[in-house]
Amino acid sequence: MPTVLPLAGDVRFSVPEAAAGAAAQPTVPGLIWSFRIGPDGAAQSGPEGGFPLEPHDGWTWLHLDLTDTRALQWIGGTALPPPAKTLLQAADVYQQIHSLDGCVYGAIADLGRDIDEITEDIGLLRFVMTEHLVITGRHQPLGAVDAARRALENGQRVESCAGLFDLIVHNVAEAIEAIADDMVQALDQLEEKLLTDDTDELRQGLGRLRRSCVRLHRHLSGLRVLLHRFNRDGTELAPSLRPCAGKLAQRLDGLDHSVVEMRERSRLLQEELHLQIEEQGNNSLRVLSVLTALLLPPTLVTGMFGMNLHGLPFSEDGGGFGWALVIMLLSSIVAYVVMKRFGLIR
Repeated sequence: MPTVLPLAGDVRFSVPEAAAGAAAQPTVPGLIWSFRIGPDGAAQSGPEGGFPLEPHDGWTWLHLDLTDTRALQWIGGTALPPPAKTLLQAADVYQQIHSLDGCVYGAIADLGRDIDEITEDIGLLRFVMTEHLVITGRHQPLGAVDAARRALENGQRVESCAGLFDLIVHNVAEAIEAIADDMVQALDQLEEKLLTDDTDELRQGLGRLRRSCVRLHRHLSGLRVLLHRFNRDGTELAPSLRPCAGKLAQRLDGLDHSVVEMRERSRLLQEELHLQIEEQGNNSLRVLSVLTALLLPPTLVTGMFGMNLHGLPFSEDGGGFGWALVIMLLSSIVAYVVMKRFGLIR
């Protein structure tokens, strides 16, 4: 029989019998890192397998790899509210924040993380918060939550679970701001090249920028709407579970406004580029039309003199070829004068 361990009267976890007891060291499968945060906000990094799930004065943060099926099974064995467990175990791809029975749970967008840099790939960070426990999970490496880990390791104090949520969202905003700054510089460079460089390269660059703006706006818009709603509806929660949703939403509002401006600017540049390409195409068609019109009369003359019929002019004259060339040249000159008079040639 498994033994149920209480965590400060908050949430109970089922662990194997051999791991029961105050000094037991439970192994949390799929655990990436863990922290125990004291009442003063100081964080202590946990050993492999996590801290013992026993009551203490502070709170605990567990970060899980949700691609590990053992972690999903372990989540199913906890006494978290069923909707919270379902969200951690599910594969939903949209953002959401809920509160139920003194527990806040949901999923928020976070930028992906490569070995040494933040990428533009978007992933979801799933989380469950109680007054004494935070469980986060992801299916791919994420940047903001990793930045929060480094901040705790460097001595930053976080006094409550809601404070950790605030820190993660601030890290999301900072990462998007850094990407937005790079996008602004790239957009300035493309605008400078619009009239001089290869249109194929410009078209591809503007397309990538606009696609990035659309993706960032989609996730920023969803997250700030959630925060505004949570700020309005989450007033009954305990202070330790009530993040500064209003301030976070305001920061995301300004950032989203900047991303929307870049999206519109890239759209206008794309339209200008398309007009430029269309004008180049029209110029090419105009030149081709003029050449066709100038060469059509000589072609007609050539066709007439090429008919194998009796009575053709100059057929018996030794200078007939020269006269044919003169007629061809005169026909082109006449066509040019006529088109020039009617404004067909500028």
